[in-house]
Amino acid sequence: MLRLTTPVPPLSAAEQFALDALVDQSRLLPTDSGDAVELRLVGSGAAPTIAGARGQHWCVAARDGVVELERPLLSLVADVAGAVQEQKSDAQDRYGRVPPTENALARANSEREPVVGQMAVALRQAAIAAAGRRRFALLAPWPHGKRWAIAVTHDLDVVSLWPAYSMLRIAQLAQNMDLKRAANVATSMFGALTGDPVWHAAHQLLAVEKGAGVRSTWFAIAGTPTWSTIRDGDITYAPESPRVRRILEAARNSGHEIGLHGSFASFVNQDVFVEQRARLATVAGGISHGVRQHFLRMRPGRTHAAMAQAGFTYDSTYGFSERNGFRLGVADVIPIWSERDGRVVPIDEAPFVWMDRALSKYQHIEDPSVWIDDALTIARACRDVDGLWTGIWHPNLVPALGFPGAPAAFERLLHGLLEHSPWSATLGDIVEWRRTRRAVRGSAHESGPVKLSAGGASALVLENASGARVEHVTA
Repeated sequence: MLRLTTPVPPLSAAEQFALDALVDQSRLLPTDSGDAVELRLVGSGAAPTIAGARGQHWCVAARDGVVELERPLLSLVADVAGAVQEQKSDAQDRYGRVPPTENALARANSEREPVVGQMAVALRQAAIAAAGRRRFALLAPWPHGKRWAIAVTHDLDVVSLWPAYSMLRIAQLAQNMDLKRAANVATSMFGALTGDPVWHAAHQLLAVEKGAGVRSTWFAIAGTPTWSTIRDGDITYAPESPRVRRILEAARNSGHEIGLHGSFASFVNQDVFVEQRARLATVAGGISHGVRQHFLRMRPGRTHAAMAQAGFTYDSTYGFSERNGFRLGVADVIPIWSERDGRVVPIDEAPFVWMDRALSKYQHIEDPSVWIDDALTIARACRDVDGLWTGIWHPNLVPALGFPGAPAAFERLLHGLLEHSPWSATLGDIVEWRRTRRAVRGSAHESGPVKLSAGGASALVLENASGARVEHVTA
């Protein structure tokens, strides 16, 4: 357990956000009890660089019964996990997105590492060392004894107008002189003209996930297509169309979650979010709690404030479009910081860390086996911090739409992830569980079990530094 000594001067709101994030991800049990390791914030001055902080063991040191954390590290954590530089930047690409050049980790070439998670691990290890023979308890990382977690997600971008996308894909492959692949795609496309390859792909994904025992999260568009939205690749279908209903009903009936894929117009517009959320509910069979922006089009902080005002409890837009990695430095669920308002937005972020199209579209890597190798490399980094791997697989990645070999690659992806025994759940369930764990506080006396206080605490497990269960009761 960990007890914070009141710092002088008091923490700023951004420092408090950073400290809360570190303690939460460290799995240390916060307490006001005197029988606990004491956390002291020491030092002052400018925030260290990522490389500098890493070279100083993430600015954490263990003493007898005390962990000392360099206070300037909190500014670095706030900058990375709160996307402060991105929020201050006016730079944008043609979709209104903040370019990766404005991201603190991308600037430092450290986006492939969950550096905030690594800091949390260092804090936990220091607390274990400082505890010595004192009573010590950690919160278990995930349910059912699992040491890490995965969330498989699907963005439903294309449904009805698939032949047009196939033709564009063939032209792209021909332009890149990938003539053999272009010919294979053309053959698959013409063979599928009398069928519904997107439905077939969705049905196949659901069958593979059922066989693997995986419950996924599907993000669907809920606007009205126009020539303009179709041309821009934004809204290309209406959620009430029979083909879309068929896919969403199959996903819902198989126990998967359905979230909103916010259109370009939602961006920072609460009213559009409210309208699209309600519209999707009529098709999805219930209100959606999660959202991810189409094309990842959002302004950090501002878009999230509009999402929260529209009633969403979590977002999963934070992630890179043209590379894979940890945009917020975390492989976990984390509250969202608003630099403009100087406070935490009342909505959680479940950042995705891997996307198929980051490689196939933006890096022009056509071999699906390379995509999966990359996904599993990122997953290994998540496991190292007892973290969460959230990935995006698009249902339209099928031969008829230009991606031979992709369906088999998805099966390999699931096999590679499940090989390491993660907890697999929908994003909604993962966020809800993490909120419960984050809210737990503990207390203990010299004798008797540790007492946990917070709603849902009875579902949590305490463990010692070696991973063995620790007896506890709930208030």
